[in-house]
Amino acid sequence: MEGVPKGRWVGPNVIPSAVFPGTQHTYFVYVPAQYDSNQPTALMVFNDGQAMMAEPGDVQAQNVLDNLIFRREIPVMLGVFINPGRRPDQPEPNPRDWGDRTSNRAEEYNPPTDKYARVIVEELMPALKKDYNLSPDPDLHGIIGSSSGGCAAFAVAWFRPDDFRKVITFVGSFTSIRGEYIYPELVAASERKPIRIFMQDGRNDNRRPDNPNGDWFYQNVRLMNALAKKGYELNYTWGIGNHGQKQGGAIFPEMMRWLWRDQPVSTDPNDKVERSFRSPIAPPAEPGLKPTNPEASAPPAKENKN
Repeated sequence: MEGVPKGRWVGPNVIPSAVFPGTQHTYFVYVPAQYDSNQPTALMVFNDGQAMMAEPGDVQAQNVLDNLIFRREIPVMLGVFINPGRRPDQPEPNPRDWGDRTSNRAEEYNPPTDKYARVIVEELMPALKKDYNLSPDPDLHGIIGSSSGGCAAFAVAWFRPDDFRKVITFVGSFTSIRGEYIYPELVAASERKPIRIFMQDGRNDNRRPDNPNGDWFYQNVRLMNALAKKGYELNYTWGIGNHGQKQGGAIFPEMMRWLWRDQPVSTDPNDKVERSFRSPIAPPAEPGLKPTNPEASAPPAKENKN
């Protein structure tokens, strides 16, 4: 939107992984213009960061953050765009090749275990806390992913609900890929966890009439039903599309409004601050952090056909 204050990129940053020895993760931080280092700040983590931040692209999440923060529809938050792990000799995933065959993506994102949750909580979060004033409140920590990255986002909240409680999934691959179809049974057998989730999928997403465990849409609906039956704070939408980010990207602003709808609000008619757009502040001095343009280090994005 025209006239909206723009945030700034910091990165690329690289952290080695002890959870997956021999690999490393590249991430970028999108710091909104309203970030105040004196205030504990909310956080949204984007799996497959290279695709979520691509311009042009289906999501362009940094622009959504700018617009919604400015309009006070979500709290001020840092956007952290983390790529799948890779060995130093492997190429960085990019918006055209998400890295299933050239990185550690499949091993990290697909198995229904706590290993990727440990990457986020035990490796990424400490690195972020060194440079930013993150809120310690898990209700102010969100994570999103698409396809296998959606499974990974759900796993972070499922296995570490004391650290992350807000989740968005686009076309989640909750199927026979590394046994992801077991989540409905895990949900049914477990005490309800303090997770809020918005799911999206399409009725034509990788349908498998002869293989229910490998049917993307069927398994998304199955997980949704299990979460609903257990009383989770849940929203979902089923489009007509297939496997991709177009519908998720189109409704991403509304998903964020729903996910973050309980931020504090003033009803005082004399509160001129609350009734105005959220203005930027002077950027704090952050020695050692040099804003960079992610396009300088990321491969070119595919054209957005929407």
